[in-house]
Amino acid sequence: MILIAFLGNYVVNNIVAALASLVPATPGSTSMLTPQYITFVILAAIVLGIIAWWYLMRMSRAGALMQGLIFGIVGFVVSVATAFTTGVAGVLLQTGSLAQVVAVLPNFGPYILNKTTLILLGLWIVPALLIGWLMQMRMKAPASAPSMPRPMI
Repeated sequence: MILIAFLGNYVVNNIVAALASLVPATPGSTSMLTPQYITFVILAAIVLGIIAWWYLMRMSRAGALMQGLIFGIVGFVVSVATAFTTGVAGVLLQTGSLAQVVAVLPNFGPYILNKTTLILLGLWIVPALLIGWLMQMRMKAPASAPSMPRPMI
């Protein structure tokens, strides 16, 4: 599950971001409601929904909703851990100083409490829950009653 979440994080951070960058940026805008950001969020939700479906396809449909929630939470944690590791490694490689890394660590707290992190949480959990719910509801659909075999006469 962690490797699939890491793959999803990679695809969203690199491929979806590259596709969203093809949408013209709004010059001078500081709002998050730009066409480029909205495109990114929509494409990321679609991609994460597909990855959640790919993961949940192998699971029992009886607990698909709970498995979707777990997958979304694990994906979010993997995404935040990747951002932390990338940030620490980047500072260490740029400066070569552990003192600089220690000086940068307090900046990670405001990153966690940012509204974009809340959007990231929603991007991971909402599609996974939706796919899990759809799979679970599909299982509960009443099957047609088996018909009696026709007489041989």
